[in-house]
Amino acid sequence: MTNSEDALRTARLALGYRSQEALAKALNEAAAAIGLRVSINARTVRRWESAEPPWPQAEHATALETLFNRPLSELGFSPTRRSGSEQAVRQQGTSYTETWASRHAGTPAGVVPPAVASDYMSATGAFRRLYWSVPPARLQRLVSEHAALGWDLLPQLPGSAKVVMARAVAESALLAGRLEFFDLQQPEVAKPSFTLALQAAGEAGDEMLGAAVLAHMAFAPAFSGDPERADEARDKLHGARAFARRGDVSAEMVAWLDAVEAEVETRFGNPKRALQLIQHAEESYGQYNPDEHVSPVWLDWFSTSRLAGFKGNTLLAAGRAAEAREALERALAEMPVDAIKQRAVFHADLAAAAVLQREPERACDHLEEALKLLGEHWYATAMDRVKDVRQSLREWDSLPRLRKLDDQLYNWHTMIRSLSA
Repeated sequence: MTNSEDALRTARLALGYRSQEALAKALNEAAAAIGLRVSINARTVRRWESAEPPWPQAEHATALETLFNRPLSELGFSPTRRSGSEQAVRQQGTSYTETWASRHAGTPAGVVPPAVASDYMSATGAFRRLYWSVPPARLQRLVSEHAALGWDLLPQLPGSAKVVMARAVAESALLAGRLEFFDLQQPEVAKPSFTLALQAAGEAGDEMLGAAVLAHMAFAPAFSGDPERADEARDKLHGARAFARRGDVSAEMVAWLDAVEAEVETRFGNPKRALQLIQHAEESYGQYNPDEHVSPVWLDWFSTSRLAGFKGNTLLAAGRAAEAREALERALAEMPVDAIKQRAVFHADLAAAAVLQREPERACDHLEEALKLLGEHWYATAMDRVKDVRQSLREWDSLPRLRKLDDQLYNWHTMIRSLSA
């Protein structure tokens, strides 16, 4: 066994990992701790501990250096065995070994140490999780500044660290755009955030993030209510699918793209086409095996219950109230209790199904529940749906239950919250 071949094994044993499988598990955990989702197994470690180990992928390299707190060159890897893509990255900056030295020996002017990229990615992961529980107006300001900071730092990062940073900037800008579009209903503010996200994804060469950003860009023309913008929305989705095909797309991601396109077609008055897309999404999700093909960690806004919600909304647009109710009740039952935003949306859609079935009392039950949830966590998209359903209840305005509902909908707290969110 050569010194190079022995280096990683020696380092592994020194940290107490007696097997290659144990090291693989530890690397996956180290990556997750800084916001990366990788799938390293014992076979990968075995290749790294061979006589001529291949140069690790960028995210794997970050996980190795994070866990061992040493540069790759001290773990038995040689830059001469980089792949073509890694060689291209190396030409953009210094090697891991060179940049590792700068971390301890002082940073050259205009350059920041590669550890900054990992730290920034960790903060990005924290913001991703905070999205579900922090008031959107406050979080939007923080996330938007975070994305701008990362973009400013990006040119100062060397080598593979730049790829990690660019990916984190893209995710951060995408999150800012989601907050601005869905939570705060500021589509004009969201547009530059989505543009920055696409630019950063391009810097990272991340096709999946590019697909996600383009699909989000399709929502703006779809939600505008302007039928003249249908081609604009469809063009964005064509682009998203092209990006996804070039990337390592999971069946779950395919299902989400189908669901987004179904939403677009629903809003442009094509429920038949939308239902075909929902059926394809269900088929795709049925093939999804997260143990074999892991979706990106940022795809936390989609699940089987959310797909059922998409289906319910599409069935509503098709006038199939009973089927919509069934799908939405299933979605609500499967949705975690802390998924407040989405639960509010489902209750609003169930209220719409009740109106179609001419059951105003049941509609009020769901609208009141939606308003209760919105009191816990504001979500402008859900409030829009609540108001739309309330408009559809006008023929029952004389019912005492409707007056009670209006007292909740137009109280001081709700009105001020809707204006200040």
